[in-house]
Amino acid sequence: MALILTFGPISGAHFNPAVTLADAWQRGIEWRHVPAYIVAQIVGAFGGVASAHLMFGESIFAASRHIRSGGAQLFSEFVATFGLLAVIWGCVRFRSSVVPFAVGAYITGAYWFTASTSFANPAVTLARSMTDTFAGIRPADVPGFVAAQFAGAFMATALFAWLVPHSAQKEKIHGR
Repeated sequence: MALILTFGPISGAHFNPAVTLADAWQRGIEWRHVPAYIVAQIVGAFGGVASAHLMFGESIFAASRHIRSGGAQLFSEFVATFGLLAVIWGCVRFRSSVVPFAVGAYITGAYWFTASTSFANPAVTLARSMTDTFAGIRPADVPGFVAAQFAGAFMATALFAWLVPHSAQKEKIHGR
């Protein structure tokens, strides 16, 4: 929540490639900016792993051996990312000032209600493959998580594009 409030005015608080791609699909940001955002997201996620490891006296990077595979884990990531995008789209279209609080509350809850502990972010998933702590994910399990995350983001974005088309969104925002 604090980071969204801090970086929202600068970058739209885009920390997640799934959110960035969904936003570009809905014409919220220009496609030409997407590659730079995704590179920054991945670099930032790996920087987070390195920082955490340095703070706790661990090797900067270590391939994870934490197995996160199977249908329950993959479905959990679909649900986690679907929910994240649903919260973002639902709030940004009607009450944009609450997005940071809603996203923070959702991700906190999703940590507890998903079997995967809600990675819900492809950049974070990649970076967590380089920590052999309890937060890690075995590199072999990353592709399934990332696919499930993008599928969840796509489905939520498609649902909200149908539920609240851009023309209806503008009418509601402008009181028409």
